[in-house]
Amino acid sequence: MGDAKLLVNCHVFDGVHDGVRRDQYILVRDGEITQTGPGPSGPAAASDVTVVDLHGSYVMAGLFNMHTHLSLALPGRLGHSVQAMSAHELVLYMASGARRTLDSGVTSVRCVGENDHAEFALRRAIDAGDAPGPRIFTAGRALTSTGGHGHQYSSARECDGPAEFARGVREQVKAGADLIKVMISGGIAGANEAIDTMPLAPGELEAVIATAHALGRKVTAHAGPAPVIATALEHGLDGVEHGYHLTPQVAAQMRERGAALVPTLSVTRCGEFFDSLDVPAWMQERSFAAAPAHERSYRLALEAGVQVMLGSDVPPFWPVDGTSATVRELEYMEAFGLPTRDALLAATRGPAAWLGAEHEVGSVQAGHRADLIAMTADPTASVSALRTLHWVMKDGRVHRDDAWAR
Repeated sequence: MGDAKLLVNCHVFDGVHDGVRRDQYILVRDGEITQTGPGPSGPAAASDVTVVDLHGSYVMAGLFNMHTHLSLALPGRLGHSVQAMSAHELVLYMASGARRTLDSGVTSVRCVGENDHAEFALRRAIDAGDAPGPRIFTAGRALTSTGGHGHQYSSARECDGPAEFARGVREQVKAGADLIKVMISGGIAGANEAIDTMPLAPGELEAVIATAHALGRKVTAHAGPAPVIATALEHGLDGVEHGYHLTPQVAAQMRERGAALVPTLSVTRCGEFFDSLDVPAWMQERSFAAAPAHERSYRLALEAGVQVMLGSDVPPFWPVDGTSATVRELEYMEAFGLPTRDALLAATRGPAAWLGAEHEVGSVQAGHRADLIAMTADPTASVSALRTLHWVMKDGRVHRDDAWAR
């Protein structure tokens, strides 16, 4: 018989039913949830089952962070250090971030541009059990035009012309990419660009989307201005990152086309993070100046019924305002208009479905992997309950247990 655990004395938000199911048990065997049900002590435990008393904690599926860069290198002190790392140093640095990400309750990440494909080696190590970390879904290197957003980092692959962009897609898929990311506008972090810069030439975006879709991969785009998003949606874009300058018309178009938004609200309101990295004043000023329009765009998306998903851009585990960047991002999403239950689903079941993994992760039900987190407060009352997180399980293995704090 394999490893088995019976989680008892807990209240469960399973992501399927409304509200919390009180006084539940969860039986986990070989990393999979095999049974759930009412009763604080659960069924009689077999001799091979370890009973784990969660002391009245609230349990839900582990969080997703859908906009992650484990090798993030912004202008500033830390960014320069990351850029100077050897391949070996880079993977070790990313592995440290992966461990801290998992400890923060994020059991799955979507990487949207990592240096030198280093995340593939890290993913293999995590999957083999040689390193602790979240499930990694990745876009490989982001595709950008020569001199386009992110071109100065090895997390991006410069392309010119439809044929080269198509080749860039194929290279990422060959490496093992689960999705494709393309830069279709400027952004906050580029000194020689503006958020509304639109660098792609005719035919390039179409080549990316058509090639990716032919290979069974979705495409998400770093994008700010509404006109370029509208064009991309016409060609079948599946997701938008940031979306700084949406209009009601483009938000409605996103809803009609089924394109999801990862708003990354943190990137325009993260002074504490920027200061800790010595990010230059010009970038901070550009970021903070974009905040009002960024919030308006997000609210427009909610009003239009666009699917939104949690993604912080700031490293998932980074300490921000007394919590992790992931939880702070979810608090912004709730504060700016997303109902609490929908916010929890935007951090769990919604991302799992976008990634095609909804039958494996994202909710608490039999047949799913045992990626679970526990907290002392009720997350359905406010997502700020995640600040009380004290226990993390992935694949049935407990990676964090703050027993001393209970």
